[in-house]
Amino acid sequence: MIDLLMTAALAAAAPTAQPAPSATADSPAMFVVRDADTTIYIFGTFHALDGHSEWFSNRVKSAFESSNELVLETVIPEGPVQIHSSLKPRPLPVTPSASFLATTRLAINAGRSQGMQVANGADNVLRHAAEAEGKPVEGLETLELQLNMFTRMPVASASPKTGQPVDDGATMDGLSKAMAAMQVAWKRGDQSVFVGMLNQLEQSSPDTYRVMFTERNARWADWIAGRMQTPGTVFIAVGAGHLAGKDSVLVRLAEQGITSARLN
Repeated sequence: MIDLLMTAALAAAAPTAQPAPSATADSPAMFVVRDADTTIYIFGTFHALDGHSEWFSNRVKSAFESSNELVLETVIPEGPVQIHSSLKPRPLPVTPSASFLATTRLAINAGRSQGMQVANGADNVLRHAAEAEGKPVEGLETLELQLNMFTRMPVASASPKTGQPVDDGATMDGLSKAMAAMQVAWKRGDQSVFVGMLNQLEQSSPDTYRVMFTERNARWADWIAGRMQTPGTVFIAVGAGHLAGKDSVLVRLAEQGITSARLN
């Protein structure tokens, strides 16, 4: 759930140019893969939004309504979370994992400064819509897997004294602008901003990029390829960054001979 927030945090030191607001209707990127009896829609989400968007309409709404199930990155339980003792995250050292979590908090705070809330995020909206309709909701990853992944995550640009990211006015301002730019780009389906962010992340922290994007995208493409063997219509919603760049889910599918087409 925090992959795009984290990408913005690590890329904020050299943010790409902010796209200008578009006067056209919101049209986030959505793709489809299909064969004779299976259709899988792949929608790029933004995990925290300001709520001032009409994205859940037109083709996105139609694709969602025609689907038999919703698949998210992970399904986070509502209420207290119980983690099996063998899967509890290990104690965090000051670096790098504690630095990673602190950087993530900065990203979340920067998003809030722009009025962006996880409650308004596309994943949350889709999940609630599916649950209201009685549509099954599944996760590509378990919560335990994500927690373990984040506890071993390296991070770049931490303070040499504290192991924490520098939390000053300039950092927060740059991060807030990066978050705003990503939200505007997402609303109009501009994947180029995410490509730029991903390139900066790979350069500044290649291990983080590998764990958060390269490896996960490959696993998710394998899941989709396997699901293509079962008839039906599925709506998959993952962070927009996973559908952009040279290591995207779509590229990994193409490597397996599964061609995607953009719908939105």
